[in-house]
Amino acid sequence: MAAATVGTAVGCARLFLSPARLSSSRRWWSESASLPKRRRTISTTPTFDRLEPRSFSICAHIDHGKSTLADRILELTNTIPRNAANRQVLDTLKVERERGITVKSQAVSMLYTSPSTQKQYLLNLIDTPGHVDFAWEVSRSLAACQVALFVIDATQGVQAQSISVFRIAKSLNLHIIPILNKIDMPAADIQKCTDQLRNLLGIDLDAHPPICISAKTGQGVDDVLQAIVDRTESVPGAQEGAIEERDGPGFRALVFDSWFDHFRGVVALVSVKDGAVRKGDRIASSFTGKKYEVIELSINHPTPVKVPILRKGQVGMIVANMKNIEDAEIGDTFHLAHETVEPLEAFEATTPMVFAGIFPIDSTEWPKLEDSLRRLTLNDRSIALTRDSSLALGQGARLGFLGTLHLSVFRQRLEDEFGQRIIVTAPSVPYRLTYADGSTQVISNPAEFPDEKTNATLGQKKRVVQVEEPMVRGILACPHEYVGAMMELCAEHRGQQLDTSVADFTSSNSTATDAPVMLEMTYTLPLGEIATTFFDSLKSRSKGYATFSYSPDGYAPADIVKLSMLVAGARVDALDICLDRSKAVSAGREWVKRLKDVVPRQQFEVAVQATVGGKIVARETVAAYRKDVTAGLYGGHYDRKLKHLKKQKAGKARLKEVGLGRVSVPHEKFVQLLDTRSGER
Repeated sequence: MAAATVGTAVGCARLFLSPARLSSSRRWWSESASLPKRRRTISTTPTFDRLEPRSFSICAHIDHGKSTLADRILELTNTIPRNAANRQVLDTLKVERERGITVKSQAVSMLYTSPSTQKQYLLNLIDTPGHVDFAWEVSRSLAACQVALFVIDATQGVQAQSISVFRIAKSLNLHIIPILNKIDMPAADIQKCTDQLRNLLGIDLDAHPPICISAKTGQGVDDVLQAIVDRTESVPGAQEGAIEERDGPGFRALVFDSWFDHFRGVVALVSVKDGAVRKGDRIASSFTGKKYEVIELSINHPTPVKVPILRKGQVGMIVANMKNIEDAEIGDTFHLAHETVEPLEAFEATTPMVFAGIFPIDSTEWPKLEDSLRRLTLNDRSIALTRDSSLALGQGARLGFLGTLHLSVFRQRLEDEFGQRIIVTAPSVPYRLTYADGSTQVISNPAEFPDEKTNATLGQKKRVVQVEEPMVRGILACPHEYVGAMMELCAEHRGQQLDTSVADFTSSNSTATDAPVMLEMTYTLPLGEIATTFFDSLKSRSKGYATFSYSPDGYAPADIVKLSMLVAGARVDALDICLDRSKAVSAGREWVKRLKDVVPRQQFEVAVQATVGGKIVARETVAAYRKDVTAGLYGGHYDRKLKHLKKQKAGKARLKEVGLGRVSVPHEKFVQLLDTRSGER
């Protein structure tokens, strides 16, 4: 019996190991022994350790060539391959590529070898936005830098927002390297721009004149890289071998950006100011006091490259098993858990200047929208978020932004990155109310603003005695031929002119003798006036040549009223607007005309009204459906027709009493009405 079993087993083995089986492609054993030995591969991962670091940022007005210069620098340092398709490499968001603007700051490290000394450096580039609405992005990015490349378009010269960015860099004591871009253009005037840099901004150009480049062709970009390493002092303590041991200065890193990764948790982008941190170290937050173990360190080159250590002067990413984005708050200081260090100077908190309500098109989608809002606002800490509700729109949120462009970009990012279809109410600004008892309150939601009728019924102590609106101080620069149109525009928006100066310092050696003289006008304007159509009118009336930058300038007393809309006697709270009394009637007429177009016809007349303090200031009527009740009357006295018409009229009146306040507006029509882009016509 045993012999039979053994014979059967041997037969099965021979069958399984037959030549036919051996030739089968589905082998179940490894053939590595029969293959030739693999050639040992050498890792091409770049080495960032012990290189002298330089951190710099590119600052400029919109469309002066920041992103294009960044592309050329990345190519010259072999960080990315040279390709004609390299355009806006650091602008990774869809909204950035569509609009041609930088919205989110990006950081990338590169290796640069100086041609003169053959010494290799680690350059950390931090790209920044150029629009005034993203000034907070600029300030926190510059806080991580040593050098600011101040780029000026040689065909346009110094613009209003160029001055704003320059002041931010100057306040942070950065070394500023002036650069004149687009010198390959026929309209470039190098001498004029040089005079502007010297006289308007006070830059000393005797020792180091501005570097003339063409970011498009790459001309002169080599000189920019050499200037970064030559004109900037090395970071103390970051040289070779200086911080190998733990007896050096304590580790301190400034968190200037953070985001949430579904697989790794919170990723903190930091600039190491002192000491070093290694994988496995325990770090702590100066803000929260929480402690974490570092599980991953990396440097962007231009994609993340893992490194064992981050040293002083380097810019990199820290993953430390942080579960909540609040654990890596922007402006925080990370340090080793067992050390006590002085926290780095945090960023100045931002104050939202424009508020808007955001609601889902389908009210059942609110939980998804709330999650999307939370995730996106955590990536943009300059946005203030509170929950809101509306009788017409349901549950939603009220968000505060730094400007109208900031609001528009946020809306597009919600649609592009999260697929959310939303309703955005008209932008509003915060108003400060002073009550009779001396207390004050800031209201950013127009629905909460007390109208005159309600205020009259309040008690003596709760009555509003003064309303103040936020003001801004703006610098408007334009060619002299558009000064009249710009002054008229500012007057229409209740602006007060403070100063006028010539912003152009054209030298006698300038090649463009017919260049237009630029005038710079300083105005104070109500923030509510520039939160709607001001910038669109500015560009259209000046044919795109005028620029405007502004900063907060406190509050000022104003005669502000609330404009409410009534449909069939029912108030639509989502359409409430706060504005100056002088503009209430004209705005009311415009809104009732627009609202009339979206209110569906009923069996009775529907009144669309605009009210201020309970008084009607504008009205439109949506005509009722009407059957021709006299069509069947072929003859007889006129009283027969009149009898039928009176009967129809009485029936319409009864329907109106029953349907008062119950008129429903189709949701898609309401979305069209509240669309801020169509509302800025």
